[in-house]
Amino acid sequence: MLTVWGRKSSSNVQAVLWCIGELGLGYDRIDAGFTYGVNNTPEFLALNPNGTVPVLRDDDGEPLWESAAILRYLADRYGTDDFWPKDPARRAQVDKWAEWSKINVALNFSAPIFWRVVRTAPHLRDDAAIKAAIAALAAKFDIAERQLERHAFLAGDKLTLADIQFGHLLYRYFDISIERPAHERLQRYYRNLTERPAFREHVMVSYEELRVL
Repeated sequence: MLTVWGRKSSSNVQAVLWCIGELGLGYDRIDAGFTYGVNNTPEFLALNPNGTVPVLRDDDGEPLWESAAILRYLADRYGTDDFWPKDPARRAQVDKWAEWSKINVALNFSAPIFWRVVRTAPHLRDDAAIKAAIAALAAKFDIAERQLERHAFLAGDKLTLADIQFGHLLYRYFDISIERPAHERLQRYYRNLTERPAFREHVMVSYEELRVL
């Protein structure tokens, strides 16, 4: 049985839970981090000395931390050949887009946009910085737009690990109150993700507890 430590409102935890859901795996989840505490206890720090979530343990195996490493572990052990190909060349194409998503999309959205819009008091928001960050992210979404013109999913015509890394941020991107540049294929891709039960359960989750008023 998988055990996951982390709060439901953490985007990195959501990515791991969405992956678990797509793979049809059973799991237990323990709230940790933010107002839930736990992650500063000696017991948790023995699992992850960084004190961050998510953390995953598979049965009595060694604990894993860092969401990308957890996702690759789950894909390697439990994923189908479509989700995470066994052939190194095919797998590298999926991994390429997964890494691109984590470095170019997550880092250009979470702190520069989401934190400034949701996790910053309105009177302290820097509208010019938010606008510039949206433009920077739009340039990355232009790349995704061209890829999604050729394929139904980010790395091909079936859902892969790359979509977990890319798609788990899109609920927040399309939900927060910002002016978004037009990306027709990205919007279509996102609508298709919202029809997936695991995405709805684990990603389309309230982030109100994170909002600063």
